[in-house]
Amino acid sequence: MKTHTTNYYNTFIEVAEDTKTAAGTQPPSKAKPTVAEMQYDLIANHPYQYTSDDVLFQVYADRNGLIEAEYGQARAQFFSKGQACLRASPLTKTYGFGIHCDGEGKVALYGMETEAYQKISADPKVKKVKAMRSSR
Repeated sequence: MKTHTTNYYNTFIEVAEDTKTAAGTQPPSKAKPTVAEMQYDLIANHPYQYTSDDVLFQVYADRNGLIEAEYGQARAQFFSKGQACLRASPLTKTYGFGIHCDGEGKVALYGMETEAYQKISADPKVKKVKAMRSSR
């Protein structure tokens, strides 16, 4: 079975050009956590601990009520089909966060208003990709 990945290495996913915010904003809490809220909690509370694949699968597992014993097979099946990467995340499209992927593919969030965001954006050693636009 073919395995796809969403991981980037030494790459910075910049905020979408058509974002409607001027600063990184924590997604609002809802009764049932949204994908944005779940991704934010995982990445913001554990910077450079998880890869993009880890984050996307964990959100999928939590939303589908999987137990840890099911993770191995479920993860293989989840990544047997191509998945949307973090360029399509509401964090980069709507909530004003850039996502830095280090040399090991581990991710961290940077609000677009921060000095750290500007520094990573200006670093010639880091590849830049834009988040997906919300509208065509």
